[in-house]
Amino acid sequence: MPTLGTAYKRHTDFDGYDVIVIGSGIGGLTTAALLSRFGHKRVLVLERHFTAGGFTHTFTRPGYEWDVGVHYIGQVLGKRTLLSRLFATITEGRLQWASLGQVYDQAVIGDFTFNFVAGRENLHAALHAAFPHESAAIQGYLRAVGETVAASQHYFAAKILPGLAGKAAQRMARGFYRYANRTVHAVLTELGASPLLMAVLTAQYGDYGLPPKQASFAMQALLAHHYFEGAAYPVGGSSSLAANIIPLVEAQGGAVLVRAEVQKILIRDGKAVGVRMHDGREILAPAVVSDAGFATTFTRLVPPETAQRIGALEAVQRVGLSMAHFALHVGLESSAEALNLPKHNLWLYPNERHDENVARYLADPEAPFPMLFISSAAARDPDFAHRHPGHATLEIVAPANWAWFQRWEHTRWQKRGPDYEAFKARIRERLLEALYTALPQTRGHVRIAELGTPLSTLTFAGHPQGSIYGLAHTPARFHEPLLRPATPIRGLYLTGADISTAGVGGAAAGGLLTASVILKRNLIKALAQPQETA
Repeated sequence: MPTLGTAYKRHTDFDGYDVIVIGSGIGGLTTAALLSRFGHKRVLVLERHFTAGGFTHTFTRPGYEWDVGVHYIGQVLGKRTLLSRLFATITEGRLQWASLGQVYDQAVIGDFTFNFVAGRENLHAALHAAFPHESAAIQGYLRAVGETVAASQHYFAAKILPGLAGKAAQRMARGFYRYANRTVHAVLTELGASPLLMAVLTAQYGDYGLPPKQASFAMQALLAHHYFEGAAYPVGGSSSLAANIIPLVEAQGGAVLVRAEVQKILIRDGKAVGVRMHDGREILAPAVVSDAGFATTFTRLVPPETAQRIGALEAVQRVGLSMAHFALHVGLESSAEALNLPKHNLWLYPNERHDENVARYLADPEAPFPMLFISSAAARDPDFAHRHPGHATLEIVAPANWAWFQRWEHTRWQKRGPDYEAFKARIRERLLEALYTALPQTRGHVRIAELGTPLSTLTFAGHPQGSIYGLAHTPARFHEPLLRPATPIRGLYLTGADISTAGVGGAAAGGLLTASVILKRNLIKALAQPQETA
């Protein structure tokens, strides 16, 4: 996949844009595309990386290609879901999806294995078969998920509705807060789940980056529901998302620029009026949207006195930052088919004590990995073999502690010194041994094994402390009033996962919320009639 977007230095037209979007992650691109499609806005998207897409971009080495953040997406296989309609609209029907099949996640917890299967009733039956004496807890969990998701409509509506309507939606979200206020562990304990059942139900906690005693049950419920009907992967790789969205932005006279780092958001007389670039250029527009993440926006882009005045820094402290991570990108000299690589993801745990294992590991990097996630785009993308015949790739993800890397924070990429490289080498070898244990057929076929660390996330995405999911999904997050599209600063808006929830679907939903607020229009209804014009 070629580099996506136009180089900032080659772009010459910086006047007359209606909206500036900082960051080309899926939240920023969704916002830009919807503003172009339904508002006929001319949007300028500014991306600090050398390619567009944020965590949906891919990178290559000769013969190999890896995604960096898109491993599977739910609710896109059926044409009637909101997410399916949203992606069909912003890609103008160009994007295709490949199903992961009946099994989309496999959890291995010590000696116990459980397959997450597509279809709510199928999953229900699989849980009952594995835990025949815990019928009440399973039923209670599925009921709690359903109640949380149903009530979440009012929670999200309150983020975008003005005045009395917003306050009414907030009151109607009481059923949502009944679960959002409590941790996953607290709800499942109340339901009587055994430690192993609890470990299975929360085996996908890596998708939002907090173990059960820290995460809000609302996030767990939204994630579980997202995958109830199975999962899919974009045909052509995860960069197909940006590749198929950008033409809609450009068709309206907009542009997506890369290597375009924003230094500051310009605020004059209490209103956001544009941005100052790293080279000193000032670009003006009536509205500015930040997809850089809440913490980055208010600790780096907005003037400190403004961030302090509106209480943004305290909000970051109240909610906290999400976990950092390692990502080992493995290139295999054989095809996915020949190696029989699974389409589904593998979640590997030493035992059912998720929280204790995380705490032990974060205190000691030599402790056993508390969780490993193995995923192969080569196995699930039907076009991969055409692009890279005879080769396959996969990723291994593990948690990391920012404190281990803080001393290298101000060093440059690829020039961090021998101590850093030695530490990386140790982690890389441990992850490879875990791969050979989980998928022994890969031994002897590994030709590339490149490790990304929290410093990679900081360098390329700008996330403070390498926080992969931005703000943490704690109960406090769902009460934070600043996590909404419209900020207290006139003309400045937020988009992406931090105003919604983690993941590609959550970030895209954030883009939908933000575009609705800017256009003062219910775009959910508009998506039901994609042929209508504004």
